[in-house]
Amino acid sequence: MTSRDTATSAVEPPFEALPEVRDDMTHQLRATWVVTRRELLRFKQDKARMVTMLLQPLLFIFVMGTGLGSIVDTGGNTSFETFLFPGVLATSVLFTAAFAGISLVWDREFGFLREMMVAPISRASIIWGKCLGGAIVATGQSLVLLALLGTVGLPYSPLLLLQLIGCLFLGALLLTALGVLLSTRIKTIQAAMPISQLLIMPMMFLSGSLFPVSGLPDWLAVLTRVNPLTYVVQPMRHFSLEHLSLTAAEQERLVPVLTWFGWEVPVGVQLLTVAVITLGLVSLAAKVFKTTE
Repeated sequence: MTSRDTATSAVEPPFEALPEVRDDMTHQLRATWVVTRRELLRFKQDKARMVTMLLQPLLFIFVMGTGLGSIVDTGGNTSFETFLFPGVLATSVLFTAAFAGISLVWDREFGFLREMMVAPISRASIIWGKCLGGAIVATGQSLVLLALLGTVGLPYSPLLLLQLIGCLFLGALLLTALGVLLSTRIKTIQAAMPISQLLIMPMMFLSGSLFPVSGLPDWLAVLTRVNPLTYVVQPMRHFSLEHLSLTAAEQERLVPVLTWFGWEVPVGVQLLTVAVITLGLVSLAAKVFKTTE
């Protein structure tokens, strides 16, 4: 060994290989729970976020609902606020879930993502942890709005509450997965915010959350049917309004049947569609997920 080699070895530490990723399911589930718990703790410490995310749904229900209720004809005795509530409830998870997804960009900028990437866990565990954490936070926050069911003429039925909570969680998981997928390619939070807004606003307005999807122009009807959020809003509206005694005119106008090329899509198939799209988004996010460069 030459003197140069001796000097180099004295300065440079020996190379240490990264720990191998363990494949056992228990280890990966534990890793997923750790990432999920971190998202829950982050939200718990941000009290301002808890309040501000609820203001917009309340404005939609009680301000816009009351204002437009005087000019919107629902086709019977059902108030416009009653019709509006399920849609606003569904979209109440939109911003919280999407922003939870793009928080991955914050983790990249502040170096926490690098620490997760060198841990002996799979990338899918990180992605699932982020998605589940964001979905739980968004769903939990929207539960506050469920307490307002009686104020818009809907019953406090245990079955209805369970149905709405299930739809909320599924919708929140879909939107968080979409946000995480975007975060795998976005490098800065400055770019993440406008891009997420560019997707969030069309999804909200084209989901039928603020207007009936019956009698729409052909081009608008097509856009509502390719929007995955539509298949969260419509089941929630179906579950809510089926507890009321709707007239035939109200049923036709407020709870129209979604169709694919003339086939009436059952509510179960609509929710299954959301689940399949969500699994696809999570799988794609895990596939393209790269470490911080």
